[in-house]
Amino acid sequence: MPSDRKAFALRLDPALHDAIARLANAELRSVNAEIEFLLREALKARGVKIEAKAKDEDNKNGGE
Repeated sequence: MPSDRKAFALRLDPALHDAIARLANAELRSVNAEIEFLLREALKARGVKIEAKAKDEDNKNGGE
């Protein structure tokens, strides 16, 4: 797994997971990528900006 990703457990209703899996399959994405896509889409729709962590700033802080 790339080190720039945050890993965590996510519990989903099985029917919701199945619906996301079908959508991911239709879009040629993994379920994980589809969930990330849907979350970004939802945040954008609500006007929430995602601030990417600058790699240079990350390196200055010892990779934290």
